[in-house]
Amino acid sequence: MPTLDRQDDVFVLDLGDGENRFHPDWLASVSTALDKVEKETGPRALVTTATGKFYSNGLDLDWLFANLDKHPAYVISVQELFARMLSLPVITVAALQGHTFAAGAMFSLAHDFRIMRADRGYWCLPEANINIPFTPGMSALIQARLAPHTAHQAMLTAHRYGGVDAVAADIVDRAVAEDEVRTAAIELAQSQVSKAGDTLGTIKARMYAPALTTLRDTTLPLS
Repeated sequence: MPTLDRQDDVFVLDLGDGENRFHPDWLASVSTALDKVEKETGPRALVTTATGKFYSNGLDLDWLFANLDKHPAYVISVQELFARMLSLPVITVAALQGHTFAAGAMFSLAHDFRIMRADRGYWCLPEANINIPFTPGMSALIQARLAPHTAHQAMLTAHRYGGVDAVAADIVDRAVAEDEVRTAAIELAQSQVSKAGDTLGTIKARMYAPALTTLRDTTLPLS
């Protein structure tokens, strides 16, 4: 399960040491951590990362297929997580130390910055390969955060981007050695802690207003 720690003015949210799929309990734990970050005052920023092979493999499909009656509420909760991270009133940095797939990749896009491991691990939106369409909210998020050509390739071809390729496509900001990912993310976050507050939140909310509206529109198709 996710754990929240603090290093000086930077909160570090470790998403876990497994595939870090979006089980409802996992979503609740992340939400509680974001509550704490948001309620704090003064300089602060947030880094999310994980331990092991995966940053996140996205939706918990095993849980979802066993609980199809809860599908709408589940997708709404996932999209609210994306919207909340996208508009969080602190600078956020995703430290991608491992595979970042599907909704996990979308979650990374909801951060302000991304730093990825250069030598191993992939960033990928595999939905076209696994026959799961993007919801309107997911599409809006991806297209708000990626250049049109990159969004087109990533969404339609399910291309797997290594760290160097992800930098070239402007999916991530830097690719570094495995043992530097978390440190580099914390250093970047620390350099931006003075930005935290209502003004930053307002800037984000206005910058990404169309995507946020779509993510939070529960009348749109959810599958």
